[in-house]
Amino acid sequence: MPYARVILGPRLFNAALPSVSITTLDLAKALIARPSVTPDDCGCQDLLREHLVPLGFRCETVARNGVTNLWARRGDSGPLVCLAGHTDVVPTGPREKWDSDPFAPTIRDGKLYGRGAADMKGSLAAFVTAVRDYVGTHPDHPGSIAFLLTSDEEGPARDGTVAVIEKLVARGEIPHYCIVGEPTSVERAGDMVKNGRRGSLSAKLTVHGVQGHVAYPDQALNAVHVVSPAIAEMAKTVWDNGNDFFPPTTWQVSNLKAGTGATNVIPGEAEVLFNFRFSTASTPQSLRDRVDEILARGGVRCALDWELGAKPYLTDAGALVDAVIEAIGAVSGIAPQLSTTGGTSDGRFLSEICPQVIELGPTNATIHKVNEYVPLADLEMLPQMYRAILERLLRLTP
Repeated sequence: MPYARVILGPRLFNAALPSVSITTLDLAKALIARPSVTPDDCGCQDLLREHLVPLGFRCETVARNGVTNLWARRGDSGPLVCLAGHTDVVPTGPREKWDSDPFAPTIRDGKLYGRGAADMKGSLAAFVTAVRDYVGTHPDHPGSIAFLLTSDEEGPARDGTVAVIEKLVARGEIPHYCIVGEPTSVERAGDMVKNGRRGSLSAKLTVHGVQGHVAYPDQALNAVHVVSPAIAEMAKTVWDNGNDFFPPTTWQVSNLKAGTGATNVIPGEAEVLFNFRFSTASTPQSLRDRVDEILARGGVRCALDWELGAKPYLTDAGALVDAVIEAIGAVSGIAPQLSTTGGTSDGRFLSEICPQVIELGPTNATIHKVNEYVPLADLEMLPQMYRAILERLLRLTP
């Protein structure tokens, strides 16, 4: 059963705020040093809470099925700006292939190395220092600022952000704007912003044939042979042409399994796992219908088990997109590219309740890889960008 622990921060809206001098770099290093392999938060949220409570944030822990989540809010009025992210990281892979211990943050050649450096502990550190500096200048700011953090983004994502959203919806506490700190940039911080993501639709296709001896094919029905034409047709099918914001929908086989392992046995069953990454030009049902049509036309006897991993979402031009573009331009002098490419994120859940969601974070060239790193330059720029966004969304001038 879920439970909540609430820690009330001091009401400092009209009081002098404490001086917190930790740098974004030092906070990122402290987070990386905690081996928070999903779903273990490993104390990361406690560390962040220590910096948020003195700033006047009311912190609430929501734990469910071994997952730790944190909702922290400063202020009671609108608009409510939510900074969202995850403290969990993927496993390191072969540690001997790392040039330094993945949980011993190390600086080399202008980069901070460690698991989670880019995905996304660098962003979390930048969130905190950006808010600290903003609140220090504007202790009586209008609206509210919130953090939504989870340790279940890299895992099944069933007990993380969705668990917090359930509580927020139940009490009518709905963000107006949400900024997710996913690593979205390509060459330098801010050059690409995600204003949406494609949907993800997966299926397990079990094909039924008749097992037999390879010397007597007339007495068997090879399941691989039966499904192969359908696989070829789906691979060349144009599912849609995308639109102004999304690339065309793609279809990929991710696993194919058949046979007993023997060379003289015709497989009587084949299992095909495939995935759609789809745009708003298609729907889950339209894709399912077309797959059914292809399989039926090919005479494939089969069973299909579908799983909708994510619906596509899109934040069109508006207050949040405008604020992000202006803030990045003011801080770095570059015009960011809006994109919906890449994998899924918790933005898919937040978009169900929040009308405007964007993702902005450091460069993503090494995420989930050995020797993951974040450029030190990104850790300098991101806090300034996040603060500039807050200035614009909460209608204050820098």
